[in-house]
Amino acid sequence: MEDLPDILAANIRRLRRERGITQEDLAHRSGIDRSYVGQIERAEHKATVVTLGRLAQALKVLPGDLLTLPSHHPYLSELTGSHPNGDDAG
Repeated sequence: MEDLPDILAANIRRLRRERGITQEDLAHRSGIDRSYVGQIERAEHKATVVTLGRLAQALKVLPGDLLTLPSHHPYLSELTGSHPNGDDAG
């Protein structure tokens, strides 16, 4: 799951925008440097679990919500056993 930083970035960006707050606001609420928040949102840095928790608290969501896979993600197909190529690999 090398794309977790991208998934985290997209979820943080989406949740932040839904709440109408800036990166600076999120940084202030979470106690994280604004430039670091921006780097996480661009998937340039991999957040620690402590940072994940601080961001989740600032966004008022569960930490797991920041790692929710998009519905089209291939890993979900693997979990359900349906593979795009028709194989039932296991």
